[in-house]
Amino acid sequence: MRRGVLLTAAAVLLVGPTVLAFFSGGYFDGPRFVATIVVWALVLGLALTAPRPLPESAAGRVALAGLALIAAWTSASLSWAPLSEPATDSSVRLLLYLGALVAAASALHDRTALRAAEPALALGAVVVIGYGLAGRLLPELIQLDQSVRALGRLEQPITYWNAEGALAAIGLVLCTRLAGTPSRPVAVRVLAAAGCAPLGMGIYLSYSRGAIAAALVGLIVLLAAAPSSAQLRAAGIATVAALGAALAGGVFETVASLDGSVSERQSDGVIVLVLLLVVMSAAALAAMHACRLERRTPARAGRLAIANRLPAVAALCVALGLAGLVVTGLSEQGTADELSKRTGISRLSSADSRRYDYWRVALDSFADHPLRGIGSGGFRVEWVRERPVRESALETHSLPLEMAAELGLVGLLGLGLLVVGVGLAGRRALRRNPELAPGACAAVAVWGLHATIDWDWQLPAVTLPAIVLAGALIAASEGASEIPTGSAA
Repeated sequence: MRRGVLLTAAAVLLVGPTVLAFFSGGYFDGPRFVATIVVWALVLGLALTAPRPLPESAAGRVALAGLALIAAWTSASLSWAPLSEPATDSSVRLLLYLGALVAAASALHDRTALRAAEPALALGAVVVIGYGLAGRLLPELIQLDQSVRALGRLEQPITYWNAEGALAAIGLVLCTRLAGTPSRPVAVRVLAAAGCAPLGMGIYLSYSRGAIAAALVGLIVLLAAAPSSAQLRAAGIATVAALGAALAGGVFETVASLDGSVSERQSDGVIVLVLLLVVMSAAALAAMHACRLERRTPARAGRLAIANRLPAVAALCVALGLAGLVVTGLSEQGTADELSKRTGISRLSSADSRRYDYWRVALDSFADHPLRGIGSGGFRVEWVRERPVRESALETHSLPLEMAAELGLVGLLGLGLLVVGVGLAGRRALRRNPELAPGACAAVAVWGLHATIDWDWQLPAVTLPAIVLAGALIAASEGASEIPTGSAA
């Protein structure tokens, strides 16, 4: 019974983000409230049956304490937040994240569940992105809604293009890890390599520069965490597949921007679908060939000669990537009218955002209320007061600045504890579980980079995979084990 509860909890946690993606990413209160109830039911079940219902390591406790502090302070801010409804929404969302971290850190102690985390979340990303692409490649058979603000960018089913790109980037890194793990079945490695193609097309068609940068940095972090020849080959295959699929999708304007008549979109969609299948097949064949080489010559899957230098390279890339994303965000002062005049790849150089203004208002709010912040969800009120143009904005478009503006130093402390705790757990997990930890480390890094310049925190379909993988790192750092099927409750 005990193991059955663990595996059931793990299954729900791993499938849940994909389900939420089809409900506008879990942004609205109905699906989010249901998800919160389900997650805390899992926490209760694990508390009654799991051998380790709470983290035992110092790193795990620090991470949990950080997220609990954010959740508690968010709820407390209801007493001073300018608007009760968004503050309440934030409280429920934080309860969802807190419950998911507790449940994942407990359920994924089972090694079978831990091994399932990467393929399940990677498959979920492929399903979500594949669904969005289907509306372009088979427009006559599958008709998806498109918001006016999307202007042709890939947004369904999450309904926000940058979030779609972020999820695709997380999925790309996880698929790359699966393709480069010699202990995985060949079929899993081959399918993972093929999955990199639609994910690469999804990143491109979201026209999210943040997602592109985060994916590139994530691949470098992955190589630093798993510095083997097998992983390097898989990264090469994944990169070529992603670029090839992106090129196939970008050549046809009817697919890239949803321009043209229905007949044109239909014919071009079929062509791009065929090209995508060709790229997927080529990636699968390349991965199969790599697997054969490793079986014939095990040394071909061995440690890279430059392995000791890769952590420093990865740290530098993370720093440069973060700095680049921040600088790019500070330069974004474009408007939707400017973006609407651009099509295809030119949209990557456009800026349908005013991040500089969002961030300036957030920093001014933090300066005025440094300790407790203006209250959860209060940024939208400050924006109306201080905005330089008559454009609406609900979110800060940066998780650290959101914490600073809305929750003050207490929120920043909680975020810092969460990051430090997960980071320490990840470092220990890489030593104790070098097979299962690298993918989680890289995927969490991708999410963290992207969340620095966007509002992923408000979209559980994008944030929950990172939360679950953070729980996986905590579990892996404490030592995952195979719990006997007959264990008593």
